[in-house]
Amino acid sequence: MSKYKIIMTGGGTAGHVTPNLALAPKLKENGFEVKYIGSVLGIEKEIIKDAKIPYYEISSGKLRRYFDIKNFSDPFKVMKGVFQASKILSKEKPDIIFSKGGFVAVPVVIAASMKKIPVVSHESDLTPGLANKLSAPFCRKLCVTFRESLNYIKDGKGVLTGTPIRREILEGSKIKGKQICGFKDNKDILLVIGGSLGAKSINDEVRRNIKEILKEFNVIHICGRGNLDKECEKINGYRQFEYVKEDLPHLLQAADFIISRAGANVIFELLVLRKPTLLIPLSRKISRGDQILNANSFEKEGFSLVLDEDVMMESDLLMIKLAELKEKKDILIENMQNSKLKNGVDEIIKVIVQCIELNK
Repeated sequence: MSKYKIIMTGGGTAGHVTPNLALAPKLKENGFEVKYIGSVLGIEKEIIKDAKIPYYEISSGKLRRYFDIKNFSDPFKVMKGVFQASKILSKEKPDIIFSKGGFVAVPVVIAASMKKIPVVSHESDLTPGLANKLSAPFCRKLCVTFRESLNYIKDGKGVLTGTPIRREILEGSKIKGKQICGFKDNKDILLVIGGSLGAKSINDEVRRNIKEILKEFNVIHICGRGNLDKECEKINGYRQFEYVKEDLPHLLQAADFIISRAGANVIFELLVLRKPTLLIPLSRKISRGDQILNANSFEKEGFSLVLDEDVMMESDLLMIKLAELKEKKDILIENMQNSKLKNGVDEIIKVIVQCIELNK
């Protein structure tokens, strides 16, 4: 019989789901029964079901910071989600809820608070997202990844834990990664990854410069679903993938250098793997600026280089930055090796257990 029961929630993007997957195996080892509440159509549904974790669906309205006619109807979806989550919690009677944020988490957190079930949330980015801001009053503790994040959290709820890293990410094979791509020479490998949905601006800029890049690197390009370029398929030294799941640890291990967005989950995985990275955060024009803050923090720590997306699109700086990345490789790796930031799995589980014990 399980010692505790935990219901996890979070969705909307892979970044709101993969940390839960990083926690789930260790939770089970520590005697937890693990279940999940997510949305009907969100990316989390497929990911969690693939992980063989029991999954409940609820209604969820998207949280928008801009004007949209759906802002008038979606609050009713959230209210419906609270009712549905409440029924699930009455049936399952979990000891605790763990929320990774995203719009689906809000009704779950509210329902848990109404039933006096403790909630622990986790914020990956430097500043709390809208879902975690709305959820914070209903949470016992809010775990954070960056030390600077503690300044944004009230009532002493903030706990610096780091972010949970998936165990399998650390178990890749460089040899297998090269075999998957068919790379047989010893040229440095550059991995380009733009997040679970891809990144058009990065895709376009890499492909525009591909002839120059291939003079220095073999290239693995994870470009996002629907973003394959048929004209690039036969280019020697260039392998493109829409999305990679099981083989991602091998491709990461094969890479000598990385170009990436600056979502907190991926940059901390790259930190743990000690990969010299050029971060190209999402522009403030299409985001709340959290990736820019994440990237600036990593640049300040000496872990990564940063290229502004808007500047990149109006200049030829990509090749200059890649040359700088190669030049500073050893310094970046040394700084990452000396970092005190570690895998947050154990620290987060400590917080979860403490909140359960205090609720008895």
